[in-house]
Amino acid sequence: MASLTSAIVEHRLPPGARLTEAKLVEVLSANRNHVRAALQKLASETKVVSLIPNRGAFVAKPTAEEAREIFSARMVLERAIVELAVTNLTPRNHNRLLKQVDKEREAIARQDRQQMIRESGNFHRLLADISGNRVLGELLEGLITRTSLIIALYQETFDVKCSIGEHQAVAEAILRQDRDEAIRLMDHHMDDIQNHLLLDESEPEVDLRAALLQI
Repeated sequence: MASLTSAIVEHRLPPGARLTEAKLVEVLSANRNHVRAALQKLASETKVVSLIPNRGAFVAKPTAEEAREIFSARMVLERAIVELAVTNLTPRNHNRLLKQVDKEREAIARQDRQQMIRESGNFHRLLADISGNRVLGELLEGLITRTSLIIALYQETFDVKCSIGEHQAVAEAILRQDRDEAIRLMDHHMDDIQNHLLLDESEPEVDLRAALLQI
């Protein structure tokens, strides 16, 4: 269900939003069985939907621990993808990368936040495609979706423009075929995104004895 995934990735559906089957059937003009199967697939494969017994389907709310694990896994993938992208920098791929950077600049000029989010993801998808490793691309696609959900949950004021600026630096290093610098910049980019997330904030500890005995 591409339209539902896109709505989650682009922050049009926030974490915790209820996904009522009847409403999805109506809005998407889809068969109820197809909607149910799609929700189950999103819950089991990409983990962006949570199915709660007797309550229904909701946009997932990843824990801080899950967020850290996702960023750790994505860091490994991104490094491998960048290294392969430098190796596979054909004239065609050179032009594709330049065009993608231009698309991101255009989205910033229009102040179109959803388009900025979309093109930000497309930059990473393009690098995976240039890498030539389809398995890495498939793995990255799932992590991009989950990363976007984490950003929506833990940092509502995430500055997409800064992220896109870092993309340009990565792209320039790849275009120079400076492998080490491209990897370093990608590491910095992923660290910067994670550092803007409020993953260390914890719920205040409740004194159950004091609460129950009104001490």
